Order: sequence, then C-alpha cells, then structure tokens
Amino acid sequence: MIGGAGKWKEGTLNKKLKIGNELVEMQAALIEKLSDAFVVELSWQPSSYSFAEMLDLFGDMPLPPYIKRKTEAADKERYQTIYAKYAGSVAAPTAGLHFTDHVFTRLKEKNINQSYVTLHVGAGTFKPVKAPLMQGHEMHSEWIDVSDDCIQQLIDNTGNNIIAVGTTSLRTIESLYWMGVKTIFQPSIAMENLSIQQWEVYEAPLTESDHQLKEALASLLQWMKGNNLQQLLTTTKILIAPGYLYKVANAIVTNFHQPQSTLLLLVAAAIDNKWKDIYCYAMENNFRFLSYGDGSLIFTDTKNKTDNCA
Repeated sequence: MIGGAGKWKEGTLNKKLKIGNELVEMQAALIEKLSDAFVVELSWQPSSYSFAEMLDLFGDMPLPPYIKRKTEAADKERYQTIYAKYAGSVAAPTAGLHFTDHVFTRLKEKNINQSYVTLHVGAGTFKPVKAPLMQGHEMHSEWIDVSDDCIQQLIDNTGNNIIAVGTTSLRTIESLYWMGVKTIFQPSIAMENLSIQQWEVYEAPLTESDHQLKEALASLLQWMKGNNLQQLLTTTKILIAPGYLYKVANAIVTNFHQPQSTLLLLVAAAIDNKWKDIYCYAMENNFRFLSYGDGSLIFTDTKNKTDNCA
C-alpha cells in the first residue's frame, strides 16, 4: 500500500542515514502494480541489519490524519500497549492503548481477569472496502498466536462476560470457536486446514453445526494436545459482517472506525443499525476516531441489551 503512488512511476527510491560513524542506505524498487496493492522490493546496506531494524531506523509511526504534526520520539511509546511483548505487527492493536496500570489495578479489584493472545495485525484489519458489494472485498489473512492456557480460560469462563479488547482480538477468539468446530468434524485435521477463510463461517458444513462454545473449544484443546502443541500459531481471514452471530465474545472494547472499513462491518454485526446512532453521537460530540481516538464498550448480545454501547 503506497500513499501518493501516482508520483512514483518507476525506478528506485533511495534514502541514507548516518548512524554513528556508519552510513546506512535503503532502496525501494517498484516491481509491480496489482489491482489494490503494489509489489515493492526493499534492499539495504550494510546487509547485517535486519528488516525490523531498518523499519525502526527509516520508518515513521502512522499518526491519524487529525494529528497535525510530525512523528515524535514519544510516539513509539504512546503507539503501543503497556502489555506488548513481541514485535511483528503492521500496526498496534489500538483499543489496548486505553489500558493503563491504573485500569488494570481497578480491574483486578473487581475480580476481572485477563488473558492474552499475540496479534500480528495485518493489512486485513484496515484495508478499505472499495468493492461496491461486500462479497467483492478480499480479506487479508492475519497471524494469531494463542496458548492452550488462554483457550482453557475461555472454557472456564463460558457463561460469564467475555470482553474482547479490539477488533483483531475479537476476530481471533471468534476464529477459535470455528477452528474447534472443524476439529469436531475432522479430529485429525491438518494444521494448514485449520485456518479460517473469509466466508467459511457462513457456508456449510460449519453453518449446519450447532455446537456449544465449551464443546468446540474443548475439542480444539484436545486437538492441540494430540499434536503436542501448547501454542496455536495459525491464520484467520474471517470477515465478520451483519448476519454473523457472535459465538465467544459478548462485548468488545473498540475505537471508532472509518467508513467503508471491515471494522465498521464488525460493529454493525454486533449492534445492527444502532451503529448509525452511535456514530452520529460520536461525530456530534467531537469524538476522535482511529488510532489515537476515543473508545467504546459495545455489547454483542442484542437480545438481552436495550442499550448496547457505552
């Protein structure tokens, strides 16, 4: 994805930095233009630097457009959750930016437990929907890393409030349910077939299943044990849109999203047309959208909630 790509017709872009006494140079060559993306080859000298190190040296933190300033050194700390452990994401899971040490202390006082998943947020989270119909949008896959302890914790808390922090966390734990259903159908399913495709959860045979959450997750846990796995590292392309019935989470903490995004489709799936009232209220009251924006608590259980958003 390239901003202002029309100005880059062909050739190689170069940038140099002096790090101490060493000159570091990076080149970007435009290889191919696809229908909705570009193929770019990156190379650098000295080659002893890793790609992550080069991104850190040459890249800028992607601030929302309403923040009218250049990236500052402090943004590297601000644009990260306090509980982050691993590098590798395209973007921070921004709903988690609302959580501070004080908030976690208050949650603990109220006996609200936490469990963690590792999210490698990809282009699928924020790639805009340009197709005239939702069916024409291609969802990118994203890597998820979930421990057996986390799955067991979800099983133990079935029947209680399970609140996902962020849309990617929500898509992750919802995908776990459908992966569990797959292991019920095929106890010896291979890892490469366990990942969830974009429309798979709307099609037979998954839609014909009526398995309870605890049953599906227990089956997934048993599959992991049978394959000597303590960590489930796989991908999901699940697109949650109106018509989807949430299986795991009954609430989500999330920021406010831009139009024509799959994230807004996910919110609409939770609260139907109430999303319009919520977003009108947010705009009328000058709420901030996107990464550094305000947050909301949305309940997915529309049958039992008269007021679905706080």
